[in-house]
Amino acid sequence: MEKDPKKSKELAQNRRKAYRKLTNRLGKMPAKKLDPLFHDLHDEVFEEMDCLICANCCKTTSPLFINKDVERIAAHLGMKAYDFEKKYLRTDEDGDLVFQQAPCPFLGEDNYCSIYSVRPRACREYPHTNRKNMYQILDLTFKNTRVCPAVLEIFERLPQKLD
Repeated sequence: MEKDPKKSKELAQNRRKAYRKLTNRLGKMPAKKLDPLFHDLHDEVFEEMDCLICANCCKTTSPLFINKDVERIAAHLGMKAYDFEKKYLRTDEDGDLVFQQAPCPFLGEDNYCSIYSVRPRACREYPHTNRKNMYQILDLTFKNTRVCPAVLEIFERLPQKLD
């Protein structure tokens, strides 16, 4: 099952109120129930989806960079961390280091990442639907329904798992 990112974004926008209500409901669940619910759906959905077909996250958003990411990637590219930051990154309105622009400068036309082995932590963990303490990032997960067709599909399946 592959979903068109543009159609997924439109669907997420159309179901925004329902997803917000669902997010609020999920926020009231204990972590010991919420985490396994998301983890099971994460595994189920990613058995069916191939991120390389979509790569919408890499095309439309930027990961947040931590210092270790900058140092690791710069070293991999044979650059100094300062030079890497100057060439590729900017500080956004929240004070976070992000790419200067989208799409990711390391995304190839084939949707493969040229720095995959040293990619930022945020990229390794995206879309974050299999992490512990999901209650802490429910708002981010809600927002990611507009970016990631897999997160959208998880939200589509969640109500059936709650009943």
